[in-house]
Amino acid sequence: MRILLIEDEPLLGEAVATHLKKVHAVDWLQSLDTASEAIQAIAYDLILLDLNLPDGDGLDLLRAIRGSGQHVPVIIITAQDRIRDRIEGLNAGADDYVLKPFDLGELTARIHSVQRRVTAMPSPLLTLGPLEIDQVARKI
Repeated sequence: MRILLIEDEPLLGEAVATHLKKVHAVDWLQSLDTASEAIQAIAYDLILLDLNLPDGDGLDLLRAIRGSGQHVPVIIITAQDRIRDRIEGLNAGADDYVLKPFDLGELTARIHSVQRRVTAMPSPLLTLGPLEIDQVARKI
């Protein structure tokens, strides 16, 4: 699985990247600009997204991802622990919301949980002759 980790805190980013690289391919980026470019160039299987980044709010990137029709699973990792923050993140399209500080084992379990859900879902695209129907975006 190829994972994009977007985290600007060096100690946490290094710890998460090192832990996940034991099993997965991990690209660790520290800004929204570089992450946005990477997402356009590489097909990631999962994104771990911090919200408070030096060049903006991670929710803006999440909304852009979902607005473009991408269905890549996104897990928010943040210290923003208010209920309204969690609700906003999930409503913006996050598949899970993990509060800092977190245990690396729990993060791994949440990654696997999200991947199981994604793998179990049938493709949202149906093709009927020349028509392609996106059941999630409700577009033809």
